[in-house]
Amino acid sequence: MRALFIVNPQATTTTPRSRDVLVGAIAREMELDVAQTEYRDHARELARQAADAGYELVISLGGDGTVNEVVNGLLSTPEHLERPSFAALPGGSANVFVRALGQPTDPIEATGAMLEAARNGEDRSVGLGRLRSDEDDRYFTFCAGFGWDADVVHEVDRLRRSGRRASPGLYISVALKMFLRGDANLPSLRIDAPGRETVQDLYFALVTNTTPWTYAGSVPVQPTPRSRFGLGLDLFALTQMRTARTAQLLRRMLSHRGVPPSGAGYVSWHDQSAITITSRTPRAFQIDGEYLGHRKRVNLESIPKALRIIG
Repeated sequence: MRALFIVNPQATTTTPRSRDVLVGAIAREMELDVAQTEYRDHARELARQAADAGYELVISLGGDGTVNEVVNGLLSTPEHLERPSFAALPGGSANVFVRALGQPTDPIEATGAMLEAARNGEDRSVGLGRLRSDEDDRYFTFCAGFGWDADVVHEVDRLRRSGRRASPGLYISVALKMFLRGDANLPSLRIDAPGRETVQDLYFALVTNTTPWTYAGSVPVQPTPRSRFGLGLDLFALTQMRTARTAQLLRRMLSHRGVPPSGAGYVSWHDQSAITITSRTPRAFQIDGEYLGHRKRVNLESIPKALRIIG
């Protein structure tokens, strides 16, 4: 098997020495080329070119941002070429996609599991979400957020550029500061889906392709615990931003069962083929933990069996 290993050298939890160990292990079992990313969306470009270069497998080492870039590159493979399979190795601070797949969180263990799956011919197809708007046409692997969480992602990105290290604690502290300042108290969102009554005056909306939404350290955060790669999209949206109720919902998200399908202060939809979110004013928007800018409308749809995964 011929494979392309796309490595983000800025990945949070890997070192040059550990990357060399992974390269050595993989190269012993398949024909391997290594490419390091040098700028934003470089991984997307490399993955887009993989099929034309004859690669059967693309492997990534990085966080969820690197995964998202590689996935979007693979999904833009020309129709006349066979799209390579994909294997993601954890190298970021959260690694939500890798963990949602049930893969090991240690890069060396994850590499061993991937190589064993490749030897045994084990693969599986997973569904993805697709974002369409006036500004975008791209896929997401686990979540898209409109409002509060995207504001948090935007602020954490700013802090990272100034030298702060991304961590679960940083995300939590930024989210709390924004909530207490009232930054999330803007009920501007409206949500539509086929066969559903329109819901409006929402404060925050999250669309997921799997569970969990993210992790607080080792604890999964589950606003949509029924969400799965093999189903459509799930929705969680806040209808109120009262401190006591929001705190209760956060505790539910951190529990083993997650947030129930229905309750006070929120809307929850399961297994939707498409969801449209609009806002009366531009609001922050993110996919897979990457801030995309402020938007007034996004169209999200479920793409079943979009990607073949090794492992």
